[in-house]
Amino acid sequence: MSRCSVVISCLCLLAGCDGGGGSGGSVTDGSPPPDVASSVGSGGLTGSGGAVSSGGSNGTGGTTSTTGTTIPTGFGGVIGTGGRASGTGGSASGAGGTASSGGSGSGGRIGGTGGAPGTGGAGTGGRTSSGGATGTGGATATGGNTTGNCTTPPDPSPLLGWASQSGSTTGGGSATPTTVTNLAALQAAAQGNTAAVIYVSGVMAAGSVSVGSNKTIVGLCGAEIHGHVGISSSNVIVRNIKIVGYAVGNCALDPSYDSGVGCSSGADAVSVSGANHVWFDHCDISDGTDGNLDINNGADFVTVSWTKFHYTPRSDNSGSDSTGGAGHRYSNLVGGGDNSPGDVGKLNVTWHHNWWADNVMERQPRVRYGKNHVLNNLYTCAGDNYCVRAGMQAQILVESNVFSGVKNPQQFNSTADQGTSYITATNNLYSNCSGTQSTGGGGTPFTNPPYAYTADATSGLQAAIQSGAGPQ
Repeated sequence: MSRCSVVISCLCLLAGCDGGGGSGGSVTDGSPPPDVASSVGSGGLTGSGGAVSSGGSNGTGGTTSTTGTTIPTGFGGVIGTGGRASGTGGSASGAGGTASSGGSGSGGRIGGTGGAPGTGGAGTGGRTSSGGATGTGGATATGGNTTGNCTTPPDPSPLLGWASQSGSTTGGGSATPTTVTNLAALQAAAQGNTAAVIYVSGVMAAGSVSVGSNKTIVGLCGAEIHGHVGISSSNVIVRNIKIVGYAVGNCALDPSYDSGVGCSSGADAVSVSGANHVWFDHCDISDGTDGNLDINNGADFVTVSWTKFHYTPRSDNSGSDSTGGAGHRYSNLVGGGDNSPGDVGKLNVTWHHNWWADNVMERQPRVRYGKNHVLNNLYTCAGDNYCVRAGMQAQILVESNVFSGVKNPQQFNSTADQGTSYITATNNLYSNCSGTQSTGGGGTPFTNPPYAYTADATSGLQAAIQSGAGPQ
C-alpha cells in the first residue's frame, strides 16, 4: 500500500529522528508506544547486550554492556531498522536483563526485511525487536528507496490522481539536487521558473517561502519549514517534509494576525493559489493560522497523498471572525468564495492516504466548485465539527475511507449548496461516528475519475496510514 521506507543515517542518530531498534533485556513487549522518539536515533552508536550486542541507541539487556564510538557497531542495519517510536533512547549503555535484544527486530514504518547481519547475526526488520541471542536488522527495506539516508531522501509514492493529468507533474525533474540548511537559502533556491530539486536539511527559522514553477522540494530526515509556504506557480512537488504554521497554540504568533478579525486574518501553513499541477506527498502539515493547506483562486490538477494534518490546541476568542473554542482549526479549504467564476471547472483535487488527526475541527476538506476525489483516507479527529463538506457546485467522491470516532463524516454546507452540489459515498468504514453521512444532491455526480486507480480495502487501512503518513 505505502512505499514507505526508513531513512537512517549519522545525522538522524545525532538529531534524534524517529526511534528505531527495540530494547532488549528481559522485557520486550513487541508493541512500540506511539510517538516516542529516542534521543539518539535507532540503531545506536554501539549497541549493548550480553554475549552479542543489541540494536537501539542504548538497548537494555544482556549480562554485560559494551561501549564504543564507531557507528557501525551494533547498528541495526542501514535500512530496515527502527520504527516510528520503538526502541529505547538515552545516552547510557543498557543494563541488566537476561537476554540481549536482537534475533528478529523490526524496522521501517512499513517494515524492513533482513539482509546482511549487523552485530550478532542476521535478523528481520519490523517495528519492535525481540529478545534472542543473535542479530540486529538487515541492510534492505521493502516499500521504497533501499539506499536512502540523510543525504539521499526516500523515493516518492507513485503519482496518482488529478496531478497526473493534463501533462502530469514532474517538479524539478532530474535536475542536480541542491541542499539548503537555512531559510534564506531555501527562499533563494525556490525562486524563479528554472527546474530545480531542493533538499531541505534541518529546521528552518519561521518565515515565508514562495515557490516558483518546476520545483521539487524534499526534506531530508528531520527537516522542517516553519511559517508559510506559498505556491502560485505550476509543476511543483513538495514531499517528505514537516511544515508548521506560525500559530502553534496561539494565532497571535503569526506576524499578520489581526486581533480585530481573529485567526482567519493570518497565513495558511501552505497555500496553493492559482497554481496548477502541484503534488504533496508524505508531508506533515500543522498549525496554520487560517488553514493547514488551502487550495483556491482557480488552482487545478492537485494531488495530496500520504500527508498528516493536525493542530496544537488553541482558541480564537477575539475579532469579527472569532470561532471561540474551535480555534479556527480548519484544515483544508478548496475554493475561497461562493462568487468565484474563475473557479468553475477547476479546483480538481485528489486526496488519498492522508490522515486528519489531533484537534482538526473542520474542512477535511471543505470544497467549492471542484471535482474532489477523497480516497483511502483516515479520520480520527475526535471532537470535530465535521469532516468532508460539499459547498457550492462541489462534486465529491468519498471512497473507501475510514472514519473513526468522528462527527458528521460527510455533509452539505447548506440547503442551498445541496441544490448545486453532489456527494457520492461508497465503501467507507464508519466506526463509532455520529451525525450525518449525506449523499446525493442537486448537482452533477462525480463517479468516474479520469485516471486509473485501485481503491484499497478499508480493512487494515487505519494501521497502514498511521504508520505510513508523513515524512519517512
